[in-house]
Order: sequence, then structure tokens, then C-alpha cells
Amino acid sequence: MKFIKSILIYALFIFSIVGYGQNKYKNADKSFESLWYIQAAQQYESHINKGDTSQEVLQKIGDAYYFNTDMVNANKWYSLLFSKYENTLTPKYAFRYIHSLEGIGNYTLAKGLMKIYGEKLKDRGFKVDQLKENDATLDKILTKQPEFYISHLDMNTKVADFGAAYYKDKIVFASSRDSIDLQTRIYKWNEQPFLNLYVADTIEGGTELKNVELLSDKINTKYHEAAVAFNKEGTIMYFTRNNYTNKKLRRDDDGFNNLKLYRVALNNDEWGAITEVPFNSDAYSVGQPALSDDGKKLYFVSDMPGTMGATDIFVADISEDGSYSTPKNLGPAINTSGREMFPFVTGKQMYFASDGHLGLGGLDIFESEFENGYSEPNNLGSPVNSKLDDFAYIVNPDNRRGYFSSNREGGTGDDDIYSFERIEVTTICSQLVSGTVVNEANGMPMANAEVTLLDEEETTLAVSTTNSQGEYSFNEMIACDTPYTIKVEKNGYDSTTELFTSTNVNEFQNKIALSIKKRNNLIVQENGVFKIKIGYIHFDYDKALITNDASIELNKIVLLMREYPNMVIKIESHTDARGNDAYNQNLSNDRALATKEYLISQDIEPNRIESAIGYGETMLVNECKNGVPCSDVKHNKNRRSEFIITRLE
Repeated sequence: MKFIKSILIYALFIFSIVGYGQNKYKNADKSFESLWYIQAAQQYESHINKGDTSQEVLQKIGDAYYFNTDMVNANKWYSLLFSKYENTLTPKYAFRYIHSLEGIGNYTLAKGLMKIYGEKLKDRGFKVDQLKENDATLDKILTKQPEFYISHLDMNTKVADFGAAYYKDKIVFASSRDSIDLQTRIYKWNEQPFLNLYVADTIEGGTELKNVELLSDKINTKYHEAAVAFNKEGTIMYFTRNNYTNKKLRRDDDGFNNLKLYRVALNNDEWGAITEVPFNSDAYSVGQPALSDDGKKLYFVSDMPGTMGATDIFVADISEDGSYSTPKNLGPAINTSGREMFPFVTGKQMYFASDGHLGLGGLDIFESEFENGYSEPNNLGSPVNSKLDDFAYIVNPDNRRGYFSSNREGGTGDDDIYSFERIEVTTICSQLVSGTVVNEANGMPMANAEVTLLDEEETTLAVSTTNSQGEYSFNEMIACDTPYTIKVEKNGYDSTTELFTSTNVNEFQNKIALSIKKRNNLIVQENGVFKIKIGYIHFDYDKALITNDASIELNKIVLLMREYPNMVIKIESHTDARGNDAYNQNLSNDRALATKEYLISQDIEPNRIESAIGYGETMLVNECKNGVPCSDVKHNKNRRSEFIITRLE
């Protein structure tokens, strides 16, 4: 948000900068309190350039950019702030740092910090539920199926245009566009006129506004008017205005001008006497109204006593005689420690903007349904929400069309109005997978096991590593009613696979428990190849018959292959270099075939022996080739049978 809207929004949580105004930063603090954020940032930076990198000045320069929605620079200074003063910061700055990361699109780091600071700040006694366990929630928002077509309106100007409201068959909105109909007053710090209320006709389909003109000379003044709501008949209007009397702004004890909420009725096409709501105050702000469909409930935004965060949404009942009940805070289902604002109510649905609920950055738009209390707010996702501020959502439930405001990139001015059409989407059924891995021998948790999620084509979808409790989980969502495979591997253990089919329940959490067992010590891995390591296979000289000694070793292979009924091997027989090459080749081949026949005679299926090949003296393991003198010990190393495992599962 830029300057022109700052007076309307940041006036509502000016308490968040209490403590500014110390002599050391007197000029910069004065600029900040006047909402001259760019000037304040430059003044704070001059202190930093002189070597002052105290926690106070880094907080202030970060806030100056943050409140002006310059998330790039806000992130720059908050990052330095956290690197230097992480252990002394309050949750407020964790929220702002994370929002600045979302504002520049760094959702990966934002997710990580939510978890890290959620734990750290909780340990320091702070309530930080909003930060904890939000990885999956943010992933859900980021991957949410789009539900809207949006259009940028041509009527937007280079200055602020925002806050559309339904008025009969027209739209009323706030704008700082210049007008020859009123004496124009200019903000000296941004050279833009004050906000006034404008009315416009809608084009069929709601994709554009036309015939824009000032709403009323009686309503618009030389100060700000914005954020309005009308009853269904268009005969009652509530609107937000600076607190002033006798053409002069009224200020609170801190010298700040707050906002007030006003009511006016339409009689014979003329707006009548303007009255304040009774819960206005010089000490805090009240504004941004919304009315229930029956006109009996008035919703508004305030930082009045009883506010849970920076700004909260309140509701007051409107009696038949026009009196109001005591305002009631909507409570923690809606309000957070951040900012909730710009409510809109239709039927049982409430729409509002918030930076306290998890979102994509800045203010995001949420919806909540009232049924014996408010439901958990649903982030509307992209494209309605963006990295920056998105707010002031209104909708006609009959045709699902409406308007919202945003200062996102690609607009015309500071804040622009967008139209939208909400479309029906087919819910994509998706689920998550998690579980545990234990040691088959004793049931103890198996840490540091690699767990892989595969689809029907055995394509790897995700990989996880078990923690000290043997727990694993995948962030990858899977489809409902679909077969998948979980594979577990760990050095020294047999791999395990588990086939399962997901249910047809959306967001179901599949819990898959697996066990792995210690691999038989006869199975070894050499240069990435699994082999069966037994004792020396003895053959009589110049013979290929299996001796009693050889059968003892080969029976170890028989038992192993019975233990691993899916194991497939290949047999390789080798000789030393002594003797004729061709003779050695034939002898080794005969010995390999004899070994194969022996295993088959012990009821090992022939198809589990992939091959039995003699290689003679072609694959020596040392230098003892023809013509090289070697000891019997060295020659004997080349006289070997190898059993290579080609399938272990």
C-alpha cells in the first residue's frame, strides 16, 4: 500500500509504533508518525550509514518499508535485524519478516521460518500458534486450484482507487483522483489529492465501470472519505472519514488523527444529516463498515479497547429504533495478532482481509462461514491473492461476480480495483502419506532410513528420511483411490516395499507402518554390486565335480536363497593363469555349470539362476598372468567362484 491509503489503514494500528519519537531519531520518527514512510526510511538509513546498526534503528527502517509495502527493502532490513538480534525480538517481527519473505515470493524460506520461530518464540513464552506447523497449509494455498477469473478495470488511475461497494445498481468506491468539482487539496508528502467517494455505472457482466463521478458534495469534504457500506435498498450509507470538527482535524493525546464511522440516510434522492455511530472515539479509530443482508448488524474495523491484534473486526446489533448494541469482537476464529480489515458479509459468508492468517504475502482475502460460530478462514488463493496487498472483496452471490482491490504488480496506480467471476471447480481429491519404520527383530524405531514414494509406473514421487522416532512423512500430495508403493532402504538392511491404495476421502492421512530386517551377513556389497560371500569352493585337480567340502559352502547359498525367495543370482567361475588358456576356459565353464546343477538338485528353481559362466583366466584379481612368477597363495586368489545377486527383493 502506498501513502494515499496509509492514512486509512495504518491509522488503525498506530499503537504498533509506540515508543518511536526518542530524541536520537527525532526527525525520522516524526516523519514515520506522519506516515511519510519513504522520507523516514531515508532518514533512518542515514543513521545506519554512520555505523548505527542497533536493534531499534533496524526495526524502524524495516517497518518504514513494510508499512509502505516495499517488501524488497523491508526484507533486506528485517533479514539483517534477525541475523543480529534474533534472540531478543518479539513475535511481531517474526510475523513481519515472514510476510516480507512471502512478499518477494520466497515461500520456501518463509515456511522454514514459520516452524523455526514458532518453536523458538514458544520456548520464550509467546503465543505463536499462527507460526507453527504451517508448512502443509502454505503448500495447500500455493497449490490451490484457481477459482477466479479476474480483470483489471480500465477506469483505474495512477493514484489510489479502491474499496468498491454495492449501491443500488451502481458501484461506489474511494479514489484520490483529482476533480474540478471540489477544491483540490494535496498531500505534501506524495502530491496526491485526498480521498473522495465516487459513484460509477456497471457494464453488464461487471467487467468495467463507466460514467465515474463524485458521489455527493455533501458527503465529500476536504479530508478523507472512503470505505463505505449501503443497506440493500441503498437508502442508508455508512462511511469512514477523518475525525474533524469545525473544518479542523481532531487529534488524540499522541497527536494522531483517528478515523470515525458515520451514518447518513437518503431522503428524496438527497443525503440527509450525517451522524456518528456512538462507539466512535477521539482515542482510537473506527471505520471500514459492512452491513448484514437484513441491515440489522453493523460490522466494522477498529483498534478500540478489547482488540486482540493490530486491528480487529467488531459487530454491533442495530435495533428497530436505530440504536446500537455494545460492539462485540468477532473473536479468535476471525481476529489474530495481525490486521483484520475490510469485512463484507452476504448470507452466512464473511469475507475479510488479513495478514494475521497464513497467506501469500501482505493482506490476503479470506472467507469464513457463520454456523454456530465462524468456521476456520479459507484463503481464496491465487489469482485473487498475490504477494502484496489484496483486500476490499465484495461479491454478488447470485452471479458470483464482484470486485476486490490490490496494489499488486502490473496495476495502473497505487491501489487498483479488479473485477472477478468465481467459477465452480471440481474438487481434486488429494491425500498425504506418513508413517513409521521399525526394526523387524525388536520393534524399535529405525532412524535414518530412506523412504521413497512411488507411483504405479515406479516413478519416484517423493523421498523422506525417518527421524529418531522412526517417523517419516511426504509433503507430496497423492491422488485418491490410486495405488502407490512405499519403499524403505537402509545400509545393512534388506529393502522393504509396501503396496497400498489410497482411499476416496479428500485430505485423508494415509498411515503406512513398515519394518525392515538386518541383512544376512553372507550378503555383501562390493563396488556397488551385491554378492554372496561364502568360503572357498574346492574342486579336485582337473575336475568339475562338487566335493563334500564344496557342498558344505554351497548349502549356505541354498539356505540363503530359501530365506530370500525372490533372490536371483548368476554364477561366475574363474581359474588362475597356470595352464593352457583354452583349457582353463573350458574347465571354469564346466565348474560353473556343475555348481548350478548342484543348487538345482537342492530344489532351487532353475529360473533363479540367471546364468552360470566360466571365465577361465580372463578376469584375474591380481598381476599373476601368463609369464609372471607368483606364489601359490597369489595364484589361488584367482581360483574362485563368485555368486552375484541380480535381484534381492
